[in-house]
Amino acid sequence: MATTTDATDAGATDALGYEQARDELIDVVRRLEAGGTTLEESLALWERGEELAKVCRRWLDGARARLDAALAQEEAEEKNPEAD
Repeated sequence: MATTTDATDAGATDALGYEQARDELIDVVRRLEAGGTTLEESLALWERGEELAKVCRRWLDGARARLDAALAQEEAEEKNPEAD
């Protein structure tokens, strides 16, 4: 069931942390799988889920970039220990 906060939440999607977006995405999927919603409600849930998935992907991509940078720095320091 769509709520009046769905439209408001969509504007604040970028401010969500990874865990918040993931948890809400799980809830959206559960609601869609359970059925019992109108077509309009289902479409709104689907759209919200897509936005939440994008937020999660951005967080995961950012985490991957940070890990890659840390590993590259560690590797560079191992190859050139005098750089410290």
